[in-house]
This record gives sequence, C-alpha cells and structure tokens, in this order.
Amino acid sequence: MYFFLLNLALLDLGCISTTLPKAMANALWDTRAISYSGCAAQVFFFIFFLSAEYSLLTIMSYDRYVAICKPLHYGTLMDSRACATMAAAAWGAGFLSSLMQTASTFSLPLCHGNVVNQFFCEIPQILKLSCSESYLREVVFIAFTISLAFGCFLFIFVSYLQIFITVLRMPSEQSRHKAFSTCLPHLSVVSLFLSTAFFAYLKPLSISSPLLDLTVALLYSVVPPTLNPIIYSMRNREIKHALRKLLQ
Repeated sequence: MYFFLLNLALLDLGCISTTLPKAMANALWDTRAISYSGCAAQVFFFIFFLSAEYSLLTIMSYDRYVAICKPLHYGTLMDSRACATMAAAAWGAGFLSSLMQTASTFSLPLCHGNVVNQFFCEIPQILKLSCSESYLREVVFIAFTISLAFGCFLFIFVSYLQIFITVLRMPSEQSRHKAFSTCLPHLSVVSLFLSTAFFAYLKPLSISSPLLDLTVALLYSVVPPTLNPIIYSMRNREIKHALRKLLQ
C-alpha cells in the first residue's frame, strides 16, 4: 500500500506542478501568454498525470480487494515484483493515453483564433478553437477514452462491492472497523477524483459559462492533488494530534 501511495504522491505532485506554476507566473507578470509548444507540453503532462493516477487508483482498489478478501494469498499475489509491474503499467497507460490525446488534439487546425479561456491549456477549450469538420474526429477519440475510464470505474465498483460483502460477513466488530478504516482513505480519494472530473467534463452545455468553467477546472486540477496527501495522512496519529491541536 505504501509503495502505491508513493507513486500516487509523485503523480499528484506532477499534476499540480503542470498548471499552477505557469498560472502563478502569468498572474505575477500580468500576462496570459503561453507558446504553442508550451501549451502542447502542458496538455501532454496534465493528461499523463491524470490518466496515470486514475489507473493507479484502479490498481489500488485491487490491492485492497486482495488484502481483505484474500488475505492468505496477499503475499503471493501482491509481491514486490507484481506491485512494480502494476505501477509501471499505470505510468505506461498514462503515457500512451496522453500521447495519443495530445497528438490528436494538436493535429486539428485552429480556425477560431488562439485565445484559450482558461488559466491553463485544457482540451475542451482548445477544441472550441478548432474547425467543426475536424472536431468530430476528436469527439470519437474522447468517447473511446471515456469508455475506458468507465471500465476502470466498473472495476473499482465491483472490487468494493466484494470488499463490503466480505467485511459484513466478519464476525468481529474490531475486524470490520479495521477493514473499513483501511479502505476509507482510498474510497475518499477515488470519490473526490471522479466527482470533480465527471462534473468538469460531463456538465450540461446549457449551464456552461467562463466563470463556471474556470471554477470547475480549478476544482478538478488543484483540489484532488492537494487533498489526497491530507486524506491519507489522517491515519497517522501524530498528524491527527497536530491537526487537533491546531484547530483548538
């Protein structure tokens, strides 16, 4: 679990470092300019870290499933080699997804100017600048990506369904509490990640506005990477004690 948390922390750090430093620099210098290559790099790394994180969260749900539903086989199924292979697969899936998505997006001709109404280069905002004939090809690719994301969501859902069935069958209340407390941080992180991403990309066009788009983008690009370390740190007694002391 801690090996996967290390990877999750690196992905969160990379995700938030892709957008915020440039946005803060633009705010300090009172400018909104970004080069074409810089915009492409920002899109690539942002999608890379997001896709890899989603893949890693899917793998972590399997890790929790094996730990709770098949504890006697945990050492065999989740040895160091298996964990390293799964983590490498998550990073690799993020890289391939980002490479294809970025190449597809920036191969489109921009017919409606070069002004992105966002504090970072975001694919939906770039697509608004493209020609309508070429836009349809990108929509098909996005639909394919969404179907893969739904497959990961289904895998997480089934894993936790099996976990809850197993936990409810445990005779000891202490064992049930321990199992739930182990799964709660991961479940919270997954819920936060999916809820913000789904609202950002699946919200109705009728309620779309520049201010709402900016708020939603800030929500899904900054809030989850910031809160993830805090959510997992709540299991640490020293941090809980320090937080309680701070609040008092």
